[in-house]
Amino acid sequence: MTAEVLRMHPDEPEPDLVRYVVSHLAAGKVAALPTDTFYGLAVDPVNLRAVEQIYEIKTRAKHKPLSLLIGSVEHGYELARDLDTAFDRLAERFWPGPLTIIVKAGSRLPLRVTAHTGNVALRVPEAAIPRAIVDGLGLPITATSANLRGLPECTWAGCVREQLGGQVPLIVDGGPTARSMPTTIVDLSGGGNSWMILREGAIPTHEIALALQR
Repeated sequence: MTAEVLRMHPDEPEPDLVRYVVSHLAAGKVAALPTDTFYGLAVDPVNLRAVEQIYEIKTRAKHKPLSLLIGSVEHGYELARDLDTAFDRLAERFWPGPLTIIVKAGSRLPLRVTAHTGNVALRVPEAAIPRAIVDGLGLPITATSANLRGLPECTWAGCVREQLGGQVPLIVDGGPTARSMPTTIVDLSGGGNSWMILREGAIPTHEIALALQR
């Protein structure tokens, strides 16, 4: 397999190209595309065969859930349950942006996406391309980084092509990503407004703490 590389405007994604990528994902295929941090591997998360392809491409451990890109805070309420004020505060302050929030998954999500943890990692990205594709698909998309385990994350399409060009049929080239740091991951799945930083990335821990202390 040789990956098809599709050039797309990073700020104003062309509608016909967005529809092409959406049809690709709707057919159960994998696409690599830019987010606001790194390039990610996108599939329809409800298609379990497509989800399985992500784990195979990345040789990802089966117990690790996949993060999802969503279009809005309201979309998060549709996919999660038992959300509290900590979620609202973080979403209001940092979305769209490089913050991934882990919450309890709602019944609409397949257990495979949550890796049978009962939790889901959600993010509303700043980048226009993934947001346009989420809107077009009408579903969240997966967003795990488009790189092989043990190799660096990719901030440009050529890097994805070098690492995964033989395994991913479509690479959306939206130019270099806006950041070269990963998202910050906050775990709110414990409930009761409790929180834990699992990974400090583009948003410092003290900013998270300030937002939650209002």
